[in-house]
Amino acid sequence: MNGLHEVLRELIAADTVSAKANVAAFERVAERVEALGCRVRLQRWEEAGAEKANLIAWAGPPREGGLVLSGHMDIVPFEDQPGWTRDPLVLAAEGDRLYGRGTTDMKGFIAQCIQALERLDFGSLTRPVALLFTSDEEVGCQGAGRLVGELPALFEECPQPKLCWIGEPTSWRVSQSHKGIVVLDVSVRGEGGHSSLPEAGVNAISVAARLIGEIGTVQAELRGRRSGKWAALFPEAPYTTFNIGTIRGGTASNMIAEDCHFDVSYRPLPDEDPRQVARLVRERLEALDPVEWGSERPARVEVSETLVAPGMDTPRGSALEVALGEVVGDREPGGVPFCTDGGQLAAAGIDSLVCGPGDLDQAHQPNESLSRAAFERGPDVICDVVRRLCADAEAG
Repeated sequence: MNGLHEVLRELIAADTVSAKANVAAFERVAERVEALGCRVRLQRWEEAGAEKANLIAWAGPPREGGLVLSGHMDIVPFEDQPGWTRDPLVLAAEGDRLYGRGTTDMKGFIAQCIQALERLDFGSLTRPVALLFTSDEEVGCQGAGRLVGELPALFEECPQPKLCWIGEPTSWRVSQSHKGIVVLDVSVRGEGGHSSLPEAGVNAISVAARLIGEIGTVQAELRGRRSGKWAALFPEAPYTTFNIGTIRGGTASNMIAEDCHFDVSYRPLPDEDPRQVARLVRERLEALDPVEWGSERPARVEVSETLVAPGMDTPRGSALEVALGEVVGDREPGGVPFCTDGGQLAAAGIDSLVCGPGDLDQAHQPNESLSRAAFERGPDVICDVVRRLCADAEAG
């Protein structure tokens, strides 16, 4: 297993937080899989001064009916996250766990894919197996969004596969559906002044607090409209859920705050218009009376969409569903509450299922970790599924 652990060690050491450049990490993965005999393409772009990339690689004959193995290379921030007791960028083994940012979400699966390709006999394949590794998944699946329109050109002479296995953390459970995500930036502009005369100004923080309270009221109303259709796939929350992610504002405790900004995200059900709730939020915030936040004058409130990523609801009964069910022992796919690149890939005619070795309760956490047993089992699981789909002339 040394080779498998070494690949993960190298991936964890790469600081691929979404806001940072990541081309070097992608180039290293490209070198690894190209050395195995894969055809490799990198899609490159620049975002806010940072060089980014997506990777596509494939092996096997250029026939219809192949399989994509997909994961994202970016990770969520770890600096200033309380609770870390070890270096997030150093893979550490302790007991039956492997620690490091991205072990669960989701560099562990990427390492398994690379190791699985090392073990596969490409000459035995009757259909192609492809890798699709993306950037910026953690900030709204934006890398996959960039990729979708260029997929045919990037695959070149290889027909684009129609089935995709996304190895997000599910504890090896198979999932066919997930919610989308929409992020709104709310900006409040008030009127400043001396804090001893609060009525002389309009406190933007106080206004923002009232707006957040109204969003909480919207959440309570949506919670009361639970969807019977989605109750089985999203039993914890068969409705749109909200989160206030960041808030910033004010200058000093003795000054009336002129500005306040906060980000709110929500996760619509797969069959909902993702922008419908955004329209509702705008209507409700616009309807608030300035007197309700303690002022005779209104603040200026702006609500802007910063990203929209679609949900996913993959049709049942695919060859990938059958193969995954047989190999991991989960024959009744469920849903996951988080968003993946699968919603973007659906626009390109690719049906995805989500199934990976990580545990959701470890994702985005300090001291993020992955079960050693689940990690070391992974290459065999992937090879088994690939052989069932890409080495069997009768597979569809």
